[in-house]
Amino acid sequence: MKSSLFSIVWQLFFAVGLCAWVGCQQETGNAKAAPASETLTRADELRDRVDAVLHDTLVHRQLGHPRNGAWQILHGVLAYGASFEIVLEHDGQRVPALDWTMNGGQLDGWTMRRGEVGLKAVLEQGTKRGQGHEDQWLAVIAQCDLPSSHPIRVAGDEFTIADLLNQSMYDVYEDKECSWTLIGFSHYLPLDASWQARDGQTWTLEKIMAMEARQDINLSACGGSHRLIGMQMALDKFRAAHPEEPLTGGWLAAQEKIDWAVRKARENQLPSGAFSVNYFSRAGNSSNLADHLGATGHTLEFLALALPAEELQADWVVRATNYLCELFEITADTDLECGALYHAVHGLVLYRQRRWGAWPRPEKPAETPSNVTRREPDAAIRRAS
Repeated sequence: MKSSLFSIVWQLFFAVGLCAWVGCQQETGNAKAAPASETLTRADELRDRVDAVLHDTLVHRQLGHPRNGAWQILHGVLAYGASFEIVLEHDGQRVPALDWTMNGGQLDGWTMRRGEVGLKAVLEQGTKRGQGHEDQWLAVIAQCDLPSSHPIRVAGDEFTIADLLNQSMYDVYEDKECSWTLIGFSHYLPLDASWQARDGQTWTLEKIMAMEARQDINLSACGGSHRLIGMQMALDKFRAAHPEEPLTGGWLAAQEKIDWAVRKARENQLPSGAFSVNYFSRAGNSSNLADHLGATGHTLEFLALALPAEELQADWVVRATNYLCELFEITADTDLECGALYHAVHGLVLYRQRRWGAWPRPEKPAETPSNVTRREPDAAIRRAS
Protein backbone atom coordinates (compact mmCIF):
# COMPACT_ATOMS: atom_id res chain seq x y z
CA MET A 1 0.00 0.00 0.00
CA LYS A 2 2.77 2.38 0.91
CA SER A 3 4.60 1.45 -2.28
CA SER A 4 1.47 2.14 -4.34
CA LEU A 5 0.88 5.48 -2.62
CA PHE A 6 4.51 6.44 -3.10
CA SER A 7 4.22 5.59 -6.80
CA ILE A 8 1.15 7.80 -7.23
CA VAL A 9 2.78 10.70 -5.41
CA TRP A 10 5.92 10.34 -7.51
CA GLN A 11 3.90 10.33 -10.74
CA LEU A 12 2.02 13.45 -9.68
CA PHE A 13 5.28 15.16 -8.75
CA PHE A 14 6.78 14.25 -12.13
CA ALA A 15 3.69 15.50 -14.00
CA VAL A 16 3.66 18.82 -12.15
CA GLY A 17 7.38 19.22 -12.75
CA LEU A 18 6.94 18.49 -16.44
CA CYS A 19 4.12 21.02 -16.75
CA ALA A 20 6.21 23.61 -14.94
CA TRP A 21 9.16 22.92 -17.25
CA VAL A 22 6.98 23.30 -20.34
CA GLY A 23 5.50 26.47 -18.90
CA CYS A 24 8.98 27.90 -18.43
CA GLN A 25 9.82 27.06 -22.01
CA GLN A 26 6.77 29.00 -23.16
CA GLU A 27 7.59 31.92 -20.93
CA THR A 28 11.11 32.24 -22.31
CA GLY A 29 10.00 32.08 -25.92
CA ASN A 30 11.15 28.59 -26.94
CA ALA A 31 9.52 26.35 -29.53
CA LYS A 32 6.14 25.87 -27.85
CA ALA A 33 5.68 29.59 -27.32
CA ALA A 34 7.02 30.97 -30.57
CA PRO A 35 6.87 28.35 -33.31
CA ALA A 36 7.47 30.99 -35.96
CA SER A 37 10.90 31.67 -34.52
CA GLU A 38 11.85 28.02 -34.07
CA THR A 39 10.27 25.88 -36.78
CA LEU A 40 10.85 28.05 -39.84
CA THR A 41 14.56 27.36 -39.89
CA ARG A 42 14.67 25.68 -43.27
CA ALA A 43 16.34 28.06 -45.67
CA ASP A 44 13.73 27.84 -48.43
CA GLU A 45 10.86 28.57 -46.03
CA LEU A 46 12.65 31.55 -44.54
CA ARG A 47 13.51 32.89 -47.99
CA ASP A 48 9.89 32.58 -49.11
CA ARG A 49 8.69 34.26 -45.94
CA VAL A 50 11.06 37.19 -46.43
CA ASP A 51 10.00 37.48 -50.09
CA ALA A 52 6.33 37.55 -49.13
CA VAL A 53 6.88 40.33 -46.59
CA LEU A 54 8.87 42.41 -49.08
CA HIS A 55 6.20 41.96 -51.73
CA ASP A 56 3.27 42.68 -49.43
CA THR A 57 4.84 45.83 -48.02
CA LEU A 58 5.63 47.15 -51.48
CA VAL A 59 2.13 46.47 -52.79
CA HIS A 60 -0.04 47.49 -49.86
CA ARG A 61 1.83 50.43 -48.34
CA GLN A 62 1.53 53.06 -51.05
CA LEU A 63 3.09 56.49 -50.63
CA GLY A 64 1.94 59.54 -52.55
CA HIS A 65 2.58 63.20 -53.29
CA PRO A 66 1.63 65.56 -51.68
CA ARG A 67 0.38 63.41 -48.79
CA ASN A 68 3.87 62.15 -47.98
CA GLY A 69 7.04 64.22 -47.76
CA ALA A 70 10.59 63.57 -48.91
CA TRP A 71 11.67 62.07 -45.58
CA GLN A 72 8.99 59.38 -45.82
CA ILE A 73 9.33 58.73 -49.53
CA LEU A 74 13.12 58.54 -49.58
CA HIS A 75 12.97 55.92 -46.85
CA GLY A 76 10.90 53.89 -49.31
CA VAL A 77 13.54 54.52 -51.97
CA LEU A 78 16.26 53.34 -49.57
CA ALA A 79 14.41 50.07 -49.04
CA TYR A 80 13.32 49.27 -52.60
CA GLY A 81 15.77 51.21 -54.74
CA ALA A 82 15.47 53.72 -57.56
CA SER A 83 12.46 51.94 -59.08
CA PHE A 84 10.31 52.62 -55.99
CA GLU A 85 7.13 54.34 -57.16
CA ILE A 86 4.79 56.90 -55.64
CA VAL A 87 1.34 58.08 -56.70
CA LEU A 88 0.90 61.67 -57.90
CA GLU A 89 -2.40 62.19 -56.19
CA HIS A 90 -3.68 65.01 -58.40
CA ASP A 91 -3.95 62.66 -61.40
CA GLY A 92 -3.28 59.14 -60.05
CA GLN A 93 -0.13 58.69 -62.13
CA ARG A 94 2.54 56.34 -60.76
CA VAL A 95 6.15 57.55 -61.14
CA PRO A 96 9.59 56.42 -59.91
CA ALA A 97 9.96 58.61 -56.83
CA LEU A 98 13.66 59.44 -57.02
CA ASP A 99 13.75 60.10 -60.76
CA TRP A 100 10.67 62.32 -60.58
CA THR A 101 12.09 64.27 -57.64
CA MET A 102 15.57 64.75 -59.11
CA ASN A 103 14.00 65.86 -62.38
CA GLY A 104 12.40 68.87 -60.70
CA GLY A 105 9.35 67.35 -59.02
CA GLN A 106 8.06 69.54 -56.22
CA LEU A 107 8.38 67.07 -53.36
CA ASP A 108 7.81 68.66 -49.96
CA GLY A 109 11.00 68.40 -47.90
CA TRP A 110 13.33 67.94 -50.88
CA THR A 111 14.86 71.37 -50.25
CA MET A 112 17.96 72.20 -52.28
CA ARG A 113 19.83 75.47 -52.77
CA ARG A 114 23.00 76.57 -54.48
CA GLY A 115 26.01 76.29 -52.16
CA GLU A 116 29.46 77.86 -52.19
CA VAL A 117 31.01 75.03 -54.23
CA GLY A 118 28.04 72.96 -55.34
CA LEU A 119 24.50 72.01 -54.35
CA LYS A 120 23.35 72.07 -50.72
CA ALA A 121 20.64 69.79 -49.34
CA VAL A 122 18.98 71.82 -46.59
CA LEU A 123 18.65 70.24 -43.15
CA GLU A 124 15.09 70.22 -41.73
CA GLN A 125 15.46 68.19 -38.54
CA GLY A 126 12.38 67.01 -36.71
CA THR A 127 9.90 67.76 -39.49
CA LYS A 128 9.57 64.14 -40.71
CA ARG A 129 9.16 65.77 -44.13
CA GLY A 130 12.62 67.15 -44.92
CA GLN A 131 16.19 65.91 -44.52
CA GLY A 132 16.69 64.82 -40.92
CA HIS A 133 20.46 64.30 -40.93
CA GLU A 134 23.29 65.87 -42.86
CA ASP A 135 23.92 64.13 -46.19
CA GLN A 136 20.94 61.81 -45.74
CA TRP A 137 19.78 62.42 -49.32
CA LEU A 138 23.29 61.84 -50.66
CA ALA A 139 23.40 58.50 -48.84
CA VAL A 140 20.09 57.35 -50.33
CA ILE A 141 21.19 58.39 -53.82
CA ALA A 142 24.50 56.53 -53.40
CA GLN A 143 22.73 53.34 -52.34
CA CYS A 144 20.67 53.55 -55.52
CA ASP A 145 24.00 53.41 -57.41
CA LEU A 146 23.33 56.47 -59.57
CA PRO A 147 26.38 57.89 -61.40
CA SER A 148 27.85 61.15 -60.13
CA SER A 149 26.97 62.74 -63.49
CA HIS A 150 23.24 62.15 -62.94
CA PRO A 151 21.35 65.47 -63.15
CA ILE A 152 19.49 67.15 -60.30
CA ARG A 153 17.15 69.91 -61.44
CA VAL A 154 16.39 72.63 -58.91
CA ALA A 155 14.19 75.66 -59.67
CA GLY A 156 15.03 75.56 -63.36
CA ASP A 157 18.79 75.12 -62.85
CA GLU A 158 20.61 71.87 -63.57
CA PHE A 159 23.14 70.41 -61.17
CA THR A 160 24.55 66.90 -60.79
CA ILE A 161 25.16 64.46 -57.96
CA ALA A 162 28.81 65.55 -58.18
CA ASP A 163 27.70 69.06 -57.15
CA LEU A 164 25.93 67.62 -54.12
CA LEU A 165 29.05 65.61 -53.30
CA ASN A 166 31.41 68.59 -53.69
CA GLN A 167 29.37 70.72 -51.30
CA SER A 168 29.24 67.90 -48.77
CA MET A 169 33.03 67.50 -48.92
CA TYR A 170 33.44 71.24 -48.35
CA ASP A 171 31.07 71.12 -45.36
CA VAL A 172 32.93 68.46 -43.34
CA TYR A 173 34.06 69.64 -39.92
CA GLU A 174 35.32 68.15 -36.66
CA ASP A 175 32.67 66.03 -34.90
CA LYS A 176 30.12 66.47 -37.67
CA GLU A 177 27.62 63.61 -37.75
CA CYS A 178 29.06 61.74 -40.73
CA SER A 179 27.01 58.53 -40.56
CA TRP A 180 25.27 59.27 -43.86
CA THR A 181 28.23 61.25 -45.20
CA LEU A 182 30.41 58.13 -45.12
CA ILE A 183 27.89 56.18 -47.19
CA GLY A 184 27.96 58.81 -49.93
CA PHE A 185 31.70 59.41 -49.79
CA SER A 186 32.67 55.73 -49.78
CA HIS A 187 30.49 55.18 -52.85
CA TYR A 188 31.63 58.13 -54.96
CA LEU A 189 35.18 58.94 -53.81
CA PRO A 190 38.40 56.97 -54.31
CA LEU A 191 39.85 55.58 -51.09
CA ASP A 192 42.85 57.90 -51.28
CA ALA A 193 40.79 61.06 -51.82
CA SER A 194 42.08 64.12 -49.95
CA TRP A 195 40.52 67.58 -49.86
CA GLN A 196 40.40 70.83 -47.91
CA ALA A 197 37.09 71.65 -46.27
CA ARG A 198 35.52 74.90 -45.13
CA ASP A 199 37.25 74.58 -41.75
CA GLY A 200 40.67 74.70 -43.42
CA GLN A 201 41.54 71.13 -42.47
CA THR A 202 42.64 68.46 -44.92
CA TRP A 203 40.26 65.52 -44.82
CA THR A 204 40.42 61.90 -45.97
CA LEU A 205 38.07 58.94 -45.70
CA GLU A 206 40.30 57.40 -43.04
CA LYS A 207 40.18 60.60 -40.98
CA ILE A 208 36.37 60.58 -41.12
CA MET A 209 36.37 56.90 -40.14
CA ALA A 210 38.52 57.67 -37.09
CA MET A 211 36.18 60.53 -36.14
CA GLU A 212 33.10 58.32 -36.45
CA ALA A 213 34.69 55.43 -34.54
CA ARG A 214 35.39 57.59 -31.48
CA GLN A 215 31.78 58.78 -31.18
CA ASP A 216 29.50 57.25 -28.54
CA ILE A 217 27.42 54.68 -30.41
CA ASN A 218 24.81 54.54 -27.66
CA LEU A 219 24.14 58.28 -27.98
CA SER A 220 23.89 58.16 -31.77
CA ALA A 221 20.78 58.12 -33.98
CA CYS A 222 18.72 54.92 -33.88
CA GLY A 223 20.96 53.29 -31.30
CA GLY A 224 24.06 53.96 -33.37
CA SER A 225 22.99 51.67 -36.20
CA HIS A 226 23.41 54.35 -38.88
CA ARG A 227 26.89 55.23 -37.67
CA LEU A 228 27.84 51.54 -37.78
CA ILE A 229 26.35 51.08 -41.25
CA GLY A 230 28.32 54.02 -42.62
CA MET A 231 31.57 52.64 -41.23
CA GLN A 232 30.80 49.15 -42.50
CA MET A 233 30.11 50.34 -46.04
CA ALA A 234 33.38 52.26 -46.11
CA LEU A 235 35.24 49.22 -44.75
CA ASP A 236 33.68 47.02 -47.42
CA LYS A 237 35.14 49.29 -50.09
CA PHE A 238 38.56 49.28 -48.41
CA ARG A 239 38.66 45.49 -48.07
CA ALA A 240 37.55 44.99 -51.66
CA ALA A 241 40.47 47.14 -52.83
CA HIS A 242 43.03 45.83 -50.30
CA PRO A 243 41.98 42.29 -49.28
CA GLU A 244 45.41 41.34 -47.89
CA GLU A 245 46.31 44.64 -46.25
CA PRO A 246 46.02 44.78 -42.44
CA LEU A 247 43.79 47.49 -41.04
CA THR A 248 45.42 50.45 -39.31
CA GLY A 249 44.43 53.87 -38.03
CA GLY A 250 40.85 54.91 -38.62
CA TRP A 251 40.07 51.73 -40.54
CA LEU A 252 41.11 49.57 -37.59
CA ALA A 253 39.25 51.75 -35.08
CA ALA A 254 36.07 51.41 -37.14
CA GLN A 255 36.43 47.63 -37.39
CA GLU A 256 36.89 47.33 -33.63
CA LYS A 257 33.75 49.38 -32.99
CA ILE A 258 31.79 47.21 -35.44
CA ASP A 259 33.05 43.99 -33.82
CA TRP A 260 31.95 45.32 -30.43
CA ALA A 261 28.48 46.15 -31.76
CA VAL A 262 28.02 42.68 -33.28
CA ARG A 263 28.87 41.08 -29.92
CA LYS A 264 26.50 43.37 -28.04
CA ALA A 265 23.63 42.79 -30.48
CA ARG A 266 23.87 39.05 -29.86
CA GLU A 267 24.37 39.37 -26.09
CA ASN A 268 21.34 41.66 -25.76
CA GLN A 269 19.01 39.60 -27.98
CA LEU A 270 15.72 38.62 -26.35
CA PRO A 271 14.42 35.02 -26.12
CA SER A 272 11.76 35.87 -28.74
CA GLY A 273 14.48 36.53 -31.32
CA ALA A 274 13.96 40.29 -31.13
CA PHE A 275 16.97 42.52 -30.74
CA SER A 276 17.07 44.81 -27.73
CA VAL A 277 15.04 48.01 -27.87
CA ASN A 278 18.10 49.55 -26.21
CA TYR A 279 20.13 48.46 -29.22
CA PHE A 280 23.78 47.90 -28.26
CA SER A 281 23.83 49.41 -24.76
CA ARG A 282 21.94 46.73 -22.79
CA ALA A 283 19.12 44.22 -23.06
CA GLY A 284 15.64 45.70 -23.08
CA ASN A 285 12.06 44.78 -23.95
CA SER A 286 9.03 46.96 -24.69
CA SER A 287 5.25 46.68 -24.74
CA ASN A 288 5.23 48.69 -27.98
CA LEU A 289 5.59 46.71 -31.21
CA ALA A 290 6.76 49.86 -33.00
CA ASP A 291 9.80 49.93 -30.69
CA HIS A 292 10.61 46.36 -31.70
CA LEU A 293 10.13 47.07 -35.39
CA GLY A 294 12.58 49.96 -35.18
CA ALA A 295 15.17 48.21 -33.03
CA THR A 296 15.14 44.78 -34.66
CA GLY A 297 14.85 46.30 -38.14
CA HIS A 298 17.76 48.72 -37.72
CA THR A 299 19.93 46.10 -36.00
CA LEU A 300 19.32 43.49 -38.70
CA GLU A 301 20.05 46.13 -41.33
CA PHE A 302 23.49 46.62 -39.77
CA LEU A 303 24.16 42.92 -39.20
CA ALA A 304 23.18 41.99 -42.75
CA LEU A 305 26.11 44.14 -43.88
CA ALA A 306 28.58 43.39 -41.08
CA LEU A 307 28.34 39.62 -40.54
CA PRO A 308 30.29 37.06 -42.57
CA ALA A 309 28.01 35.31 -45.07
CA GLU A 310 28.04 32.01 -43.16
CA GLU A 311 27.00 33.72 -39.92
CA LEU A 312 23.79 34.94 -41.56
CA GLN A 313 22.64 31.30 -41.38
CA ALA A 314 23.29 31.06 -37.63
CA ASP A 315 20.31 30.33 -35.40
CA TRP A 316 20.40 33.69 -33.60
CA VAL A 317 20.22 35.62 -36.88
CA VAL A 318 17.53 33.33 -38.32
CA ARG A 319 15.41 33.81 -35.18
CA ALA A 320 15.71 37.59 -35.49
CA THR A 321 14.74 37.46 -39.16
CA ASN A 322 11.70 35.31 -38.45
CA TYR A 323 10.72 37.61 -35.60
CA LEU A 324 10.93 40.64 -37.88
CA CYS A 325 8.85 38.89 -40.55
CA GLU A 326 6.25 38.10 -37.93
CA LEU A 327 6.09 41.74 -36.88
CA PHE A 328 5.31 42.66 -40.48
CA GLU A 329 2.66 39.94 -40.72
CA ILE A 330 0.76 40.96 -37.59
CA THR A 331 0.91 44.69 -38.43
CA ALA A 332 0.07 44.28 -42.13
CA ASP A 333 -3.11 46.35 -41.74
CA THR A 334 -1.66 48.89 -39.29
CA ASP A 335 -0.22 52.31 -40.14
CA LEU A 336 3.47 52.36 -39.25
CA GLU A 337 6.05 55.14 -39.02
CA CYS A 338 7.98 55.24 -42.30
CA GLY A 339 11.48 55.44 -40.84
CA ALA A 340 11.28 52.26 -38.76
CA LEU A 341 9.18 50.51 -41.40
CA TYR A 342 11.50 51.02 -44.35
CA HIS A 343 14.73 50.48 -42.44
CA ALA A 344 13.28 47.12 -41.38
CA VAL A 345 12.40 46.40 -45.01
CA HIS A 346 15.93 47.39 -46.03
CA GLY A 347 17.31 45.00 -43.43
CA LEU A 348 15.31 42.16 -45.00
CA VAL A 349 16.36 43.23 -48.51
CA LEU A 350 20.04 43.15 -47.52
CA TYR A 351 19.68 39.85 -45.65
CA ARG A 352 17.90 38.31 -48.63
CA GLN A 353 20.52 39.58 -51.06
CA ARG A 354 23.53 38.36 -49.13
CA ARG A 355 22.06 34.96 -48.32
CA TRP A 356 20.16 34.00 -51.49
CA GLY A 357 20.75 36.75 -54.03
CA ALA A 358 18.70 39.81 -54.94
CA TRP A 359 14.98 39.78 -54.23
CA PRO A 360 13.13 39.01 -57.51
CA ARG A 361 11.00 42.13 -57.55
CA PRO A 362 7.81 41.62 -59.60
CA GLU A 363 7.56 43.69 -62.79
CA LYS A 364 4.13 45.05 -61.88
CA PRO A 365 3.86 44.65 -58.11
CA ALA A 366 0.68 46.69 -57.81
CA GLU A 367 -1.17 44.19 -60.01
CA THR A 368 0.15 41.09 -58.26
CA PRO A 369 -1.98 39.62 -55.44
CA SER A 370 -0.46 39.48 -51.99
CA ASN A 371 0.86 36.14 -50.79
CA VAL A 372 1.81 37.11 -47.27
CA THR A 373 0.19 35.24 -44.38
CA ARG A 374 -1.69 37.49 -41.98
CA ARG A 375 -0.96 36.11 -38.53
CA GLU A 376 -2.22 36.40 -35.02
CA PRO A 377 0.64 37.23 -32.65
CA ASP A 378 2.49 34.18 -31.36
CA ALA A 379 3.22 34.00 -27.65
CA ALA A 380 6.61 35.67 -27.89
CA ILE A 381 5.12 38.56 -29.86
CA ARG A 382 2.13 38.90 -27.51
CA ARG A 383 4.44 39.46 -24.58
CA ALA A 384 5.86 42.49 -26.38
CA SER A 385 2.47 43.97 -27.29
